[in-house]
Formats: sequence, structure tokens, C-alpha cells
Amino acid sequence: MNTINHMEMDKGFVSSLIAALLRKSDPPTKEEVEAKAKQLAVVFDYEGDLRSAIEEAMVAIDTRMGAGVSLVNIEANHDDEWVYKRTEIEWTYSDAYEKYLISEKWQPTLVRSLSDVGLKILSHLQDPTSDGSWNRRGLVIGHVQSGKTANYMGVIGKAADAGYKFIIVIAGIHNNLRKQTQERVDEGFIGRSSDPENRVPIGVGTYGKFPHPATLTNINEDFNKNTAAKSGWKINDFSKPIILVIKKNVTTLDALHKWLKELNAKGDGRISDVPMLLIDDEADNASINTNKEDVSPTRTNSMIRRILGLFEKSCYVGYTATPFANIFINPEAYDEDVREELFPRDFIYSLDAPNTYFGPEKVFLEEKSSARILCPINDCEKYLPFSHKKDDALLELPPSLYAAFDQFIVARAIRNLRGQEKKHCSMLINISRFMATQKVVRDFVSLREKRIREAVKANYMMPEEVSNKNEYMTGLKSAFDKEFSDCGFEWHTVKKALNSVFDHLRIYVINSKSDEVLDYKKYERDGIGLTAVAIGGLSLSRGLTIEGLTISYMYRNTKMYDTLMQMGRWFGYRLGFEDLCRVHLPQESIDWYSYIANASDELRLQITRMRRDKMSPKDFGLYVQAHPDSLLITAANKMRSGKKIIVKQNLTGKLVESTLLPTKSPVNQFNDELIEEFWRRGFGGKVVATDKGWFIQDVATSEIEKFITRFKVHKGFELQKALLLQYLAAITDRFGLSDVLLISIGDTTSAASTYRLGTQQRKFENFTTDSWRLNGYRVASRGDEALGLGETELAQAVNEASKDTSNTSANPADYHFRIARNKPLLMLHALCPKGNESIDQRIPAFGVSFPGGLFGTEVEIVANKVWLEQMAGSLNDDPDDEDDYDE
Repeated sequence: MNTINHMEMDKGFVSSLIAALLRKSDPPTKEEVEAKAKQLAVVFDYEGDLRSAIEEAMVAIDTRMGAGVSLVNIEANHDDEWVYKRTEIEWTYSDAYEKYLISEKWQPTLVRSLSDVGLKILSHLQDPTSDGSWNRRGLVIGHVQSGKTANYMGVIGKAADAGYKFIIVIAGIHNNLRKQTQERVDEGFIGRSSDPENRVPIGVGTYGKFPHPATLTNINEDFNKNTAAKSGWKINDFSKPIILVIKKNVTTLDALHKWLKELNAKGDGRISDVPMLLIDDEADNASINTNKEDVSPTRTNSMIRRILGLFEKSCYVGYTATPFANIFINPEAYDEDVREELFPRDFIYSLDAPNTYFGPEKVFLEEKSSARILCPINDCEKYLPFSHKKDDALLELPPSLYAAFDQFIVARAIRNLRGQEKKHCSMLINISRFMATQKVVRDFVSLREKRIREAVKANYMMPEEVSNKNEYMTGLKSAFDKEFSDCGFEWHTVKKALNSVFDHLRIYVINSKSDEVLDYKKYERDGIGLTAVAIGGLSLSRGLTIEGLTISYMYRNTKMYDTLMQMGRWFGYRLGFEDLCRVHLPQESIDWYSYIANASDELRLQITRMRRDKMSPKDFGLYVQAHPDSLLITAANKMRSGKKIIVKQNLTGKLVESTLLPTKSPVNQFNDELIEEFWRRGFGGKVVATDKGWFIQDVATSEIEKFITRFKVHKGFELQKALLLQYLAAITDRFGLSDVLLISIGDTTSAASTYRLGTQQRKFENFTTDSWRLNGYRVASRGDEALGLGETELAQAVNEASKDTSNTSANPADYHFRIARNKPLLMLHALCPKGNESIDQRIPAFGVSFPGGLFGTEVEIVANKVWLEQMAGSLNDDPDDEDDYDE
């Protein structure tokens, strides 16, 4: 039997197994799934790997997706019920897309929930059959690598069924991403390959008589005015929808604008009878953070607005996982020529990730999983510094990168043993913004691969006493012993499986100048699971899906929210190999990722809360503009101008902690004595013991202000201290009382008698003679904010968590405890660096959390020169310095 038939049999068997299990009223146990699989294997005469089929079925049965939540402009004259009132709509494209997803082994309940969410988003658009001139602006916030494309593909199909005639998908700034998106559109909407050499029915087009939409782009060519003009087509010439997949590039957008205006606009310069939908994928990119000429934010933004302005009936929907930049768009901006800004004034829809999503929480926030997944890089600076230049020589790769490559080889062997040899398996390497350096990295990796391949070929069947004399075999065994010894196989079994790893192993350099194409589809057509090493920079950092990503190695240093989060290609779905995934990052990036993951979660929770308070996207935009992290983003954009930065700040529902601590003994001794002074008199309240120290309820907020005013902080934290004091003063009239937590570890009797907090140990990384930057930018441990709350308040926190669809855990987050407490909270700590016996210090720290609902309370902060200079030192990985742009 050929490979393709084997693949079809695998698909058919898994689909039948899932269908049989779905008939059960209750979710089956693993034992029940295994029994049913063995039973069906006899019936089907199936000889494939049952372990893989059982794993897929288990995940498929248990995969769920929440409905998400939307903020809508309640002042707009819009009826969300129009999609239900138009009973004549035939969901041809939508139904075909859902059938296609199920054929691709998507779980039926997940497809159903995806369809329901798509219908809700469609309802936020305008009814395309409505009269008059209209335009709507919206934003959909997803998660990195979580299925945003699948979502907007569903929305496109439903929009076409409802009557949208002209659809534009803007797919990032790179050719490889545009091509990948075109392939997805071909499969999920057009139903025919756009490859000029192979225009065969694919995807949705294989279901009976399918009304193929028209397109003027293909997998090889972006929109081109000359090509379109030669065709002689006008957008009104088609009875079916037209869709274009274009790059976010000024030249392309300008060509499209001219074609639309010259061939399709009427005397008044507008197109009146063609409802259009524009999907802006990675909507925050090239509209915001780059000054490259052809992806200039100003010019790109202007051209998108010009295109929208040509249509009397238009809808713009941005899709992003990093919405901060979009929200900074001025909602009041208007220009007569390019018309209204792209601010999502009509709706913001926050998508929920499916429960099987391998996301930031598992990688950075859950202690148990992050300890397994994360591997700090501490040797790369000696070989390729963060601040390297284009012409700097790279003489060798760091040992940690070679160790990560060893992990990749071993992980692939384990995946093959698990029956995943036909699944793709990839490694990502992103350590330089420069294409010349990327090529050198590839040469080193290629040489290493050759030597390991030769070593494996000679030793994989040899006794251990022979193979362990080879340094490359020793490296592979070390990777197994350290990372994968609990994978379910012994080393001798894995060693025998190593030789097959190299059968389809390919190394790629992925950038705008490379002619190498990471074409997983090509291997799928041949029934092969590709083993790919992808080396690159910016091209790997935006939207490009790296299939089966197992090992990631990234040594980049940026504090720009969107750039950093988008670099996280390691998020996604890891069916059957999540335990093998490893992410190698510098400790500073791990800390910053953890901070951003927490901030992003809280941002989504605020959307839910604002929805309940009947607030609008504009209110959310103003809140995010005054979010404390906006100071960082604003500073990042203006850092090099040397200008003084004045920003409004809002701390509603936020926790602000002194995570940058002074290490001078006199300063810390003073702070210890200050805590003792206030503790002796109980901050004016009654001190009550807790499981982790002491709690003081209903302290005068003015006492908290006095304490923080006198507490000595590192000069790099002075700005945040000033913000805290200003904000406390601004809310004192409403919150005259606050709570205090004295967090203490160890002998509570001794601590209470001496008024000295028991120390909490923290990793000593980032410890210098002047400062100590805490890992994860956190002082308090998760759950500390629950201390001191009564049963009623704890029950309220649980209730708040249950209402938040974006809360992936069943347990309340710190944010929910903040909401339940409903007053400011001061937390005091004494920290001690661990892991270095030469450091013996007590270092006091504090944090203040604020209640929610303070959306209208803002204070102004002036960023001082010291703070700006300190931040500039962490912003030397500027995307503007990338030379990886399509021309």
C-alpha cells in the first residue's frame, strides 16, 4: 500500500474512533478509549500505531473553546441580531469550511464553537444588504499561534454567504507569510489551488458542486496592478465573491488603490454597490513599530484607510495577539483624504483559546510546567552578543545551542517511537536580526548535523560501552538523561530510533532574501513528516506557523510587547509531545515574557469586566493608553529623541511592586527599621496572624502613603514610587482605608517579637553591587493577595473567576482577589538571594495592589532621564534594525 493510502487509512481510523466515542453521554476514560481503539482495529484491519490514534482521540474528545467576550459601541446605531433575522441566508461557504475542518480531524464540538464565535463576530459587522453609506471598525484579539487564521477564515465564509462581495486579507509584511495565508485561503474558502501550475480542487472545493470565489492573487504572486488591468476584470463583473491576499506593503497597497479607483470607482470617486470586508492579519505590525520605508506605519496606515474610503460600504477587522499598539491609535483622528482612523471604535472581541492550547501560562506562569519547559541561556553573549553588528564575526556557536540541537534530535526519535513519524517536527533558531549572520549560523548547524548523523550511523546499534566513547553520542545521551528520561522509553530504545531521524531532516534559512521555502505541504503530499530546523529573524517572528515546533532557541533582547510576544512561535498545539517541548531563552527574556503574559491576561480580564459595566471600545482604548505599561511602550518609541515623556497613568486592578531593589546595606537596614517602626504600632490597626505572616485590616490609606514616602527605593524605581503615591492620593477620598500584609517565612514567634520579617528566598540572578532585578518581575507569590480575605470575599473571587471566560484556570487569579478585596493593599516582604553563598543580605521589598473599577481615575507622570537611560539599555534589539524585509 502506498504512503498516501496509509495516511488516508490513519485519518479514517482516527475519525471513526472519535465518532464512536462521541456517542457516549459522558467523556470516556483513557482505558475506555484504548479498549474501543483495539476493538475498531480488528474491524478495520488497522495496522497503524494505536498510541498516536488514542492520543488524538483523547484530545479531540476533551477539546473545548469558550465563547470569548466583546466590547461594543453601545452608542452606535447597530443591530447585532441582523444575522438571525435574515433567514434566507444559505451558509454555503461557511458549511463547506466546517466540513473541511472536520475532515482535517478537528473535533466537531470545537468546529461548532468556532462557528458560533464567527457568527458573533459577523453580527458585529454591518448587514451587507443594508442601504446607505456605512463603515465599521473592529478588532479581534486572539492568542499567539492559537488559531486566529482559522477564526477569520470562518468569518470570511460567513461574510461571503451574507453578501460581502469584495474581501481583502492583508497578511503581514513578508512573502512567506503571504504565501502561507494564500494557501489557507485556497483550502478554506476558494476551494482551488492558486498555483498556476496546478489549479486543482482542494479543501472546500472537493465537496460537490462548489461556487469557487474569484481571486487576483496566487501563491506565487501578490496583487499587481498590471496583472489585474490585463485581465480586464472589474469587481462588479463577478456574481461570486472576490478575495485578494496581499502583503502589508506600501507599493502593493498603492497599486490596489489605483486599480480600484481607476477601474471601479464612479464619478464621485467611490464604489457604491460592492460591500467590502478588509481583514488585517497581525494588525499591529507595520502600522505601528517600524520606520522601514515600504512598511512605514504612517504610509501603510494611510493606504489602508484610502482603500477603505473608496467603498461606500466597508468593514475593517484587525486581528492580533498583541493589541497594545492598536489601542494607541487616536480614536479622534480624521483626515479628509484618508478618512477615519483604524481605531476599533465599533467592537473589540477577545477570543478564548481552546483548553488544549500550549500558551504563555504553561510556558511562563505555571511553576511546574515552566520549570520543565524553560532553559535559560547563559553562554551566548560570549559568542554572539545582543548588540552585535551586521559585520561582526561569528567564530563558533554557543554550547547551549548545540545542546538544544541534541535535544531536538532525541525528541524527534521519541516522537517517532510514539508513532508520530508522519507528523512534522521542527526546531526554531532566532539569534540574529541580520541575514548574513543567519547564514553563518546555518553553516555551523549543518556541520554539526553532519557529524551527529555520522556518529549515529556508526553507533546506534552498538553496545553502550562502545557508543559512549563518541562525543556526539555522549551529547545525545546527556540530552536524554537530563530532559527526557521520563518519556516512556529507555535510552537503548531511543538510541536505536536515532538513525531514522535524519531521513527527512532539512535545515532552512528563512528570510526575505532566502530562496529556501519551508513547505510542509509538499512533504504532506508525499506522506512524509518533515524534520525541520528553521533559522531566521523577523520572518520567523510574525505569523509564520512552524509545524510541530518542539525545540526553540531564541537569544534576542527587546522589551517591545508586540515584538517579543510575536517572537513566541513556540505557542500553539502540541498533541502528543507537549512534554518534549523546550524553550531556550536568556533569563531577562524569561522574566519579561512572564511579566507580559501576566499583563496580557489581566488586560483580557478587564475586557470582561468592562463589558459587564456596559463600557465601550473607546473606554477600553483610553484605559490601555493610561495602563502603566504604556509608559514603557511610549518610551520605547521616543527613547532616542531625548524628549521628556509625559503620560497619563491608571492603576485600576493593577499590582505594582518594587522588583528593582537596591543592594546597598545601609539602605536595606533603613527599610528594615522602617517596617519595624510601622509594624510596632500596627500601622494604626489590629495585627492578625495568617498562614504566611500577619494581616492588618482597615489601615488609614494616609498611613500607607507615609510609609511608601519614607521607604528608600532604587533610583530606577523612583518613577513607579512617584506614580504609586500620586495614585494613592487621587483615590484616598474614595478609599480612605486600606489593608496591609506582612509576608513572613520561618519562625513566626521570633519574627513577631523582633518585628523582623522572615526572609523569602529568591534566585540571585541579576544581582549586582548596585541593584537586584527580581526574576519574573514579581515580588509576591501567586495567591498571596488572598491572605486576609474572609469567606465572603474568597467566594466572591471564585465567582468573579467563573464569569471570566478568558480565565484558563478554574482557580481565581490574583486579579480576582484584588476585585474582591475592593480596597488598596500594601504587601511587605524581606527577600534573600539564594544560590550564591557569598551574598548574605536581607532586602526589604513592597507591593501595592489596587481595586478595580477606577477607569476614570488617572494621574500624570513625567519620565525622568535616569529612567529613560535605564530602559534604553534594554531596548537595543530594535525591529527597525532588522535587514530582513521584503523589497
